[in-house]
Amino acid sequence: MTAKKKAKPAKKAAKKKTKRKPNAAFMRPVTPDAALSEVVGAKPLPRTELTKKLWAYIKRKGLQDKKNRRMINADAALKVVFGGRTQVSMFDMTKLVSKHVK
Repeated sequence: MTAKKKAKPAKKAAKKKTKRKPNAAFMRPVTPDAALSEVVGAKPLPRTELTKKLWAYIKRKGLQDKKNRRMINADAALKVVFGGRTQVSMFDMTKLVSKHVK
């Protein structure tokens, strides 16, 4: 009672993977204002690097909530950036940070 397996057709040649080109809008340097520059520095940098530096600051200071990892607890420097809120979600954080760049 063994069933014969059908022969599979030969696969087509795999397409070459091209490296993904970054969006120019994300790579354009933005300048943080005074409140945000205390956290990420004052020099202009792309949004992607700004986000990386912000997350590095949060991890270094241990500001991510222990129970709900999606929440960020603000210290004195971030409280100014977050509009006086003591805790924000990581999704709201990007919206609040965008108000502090030019």
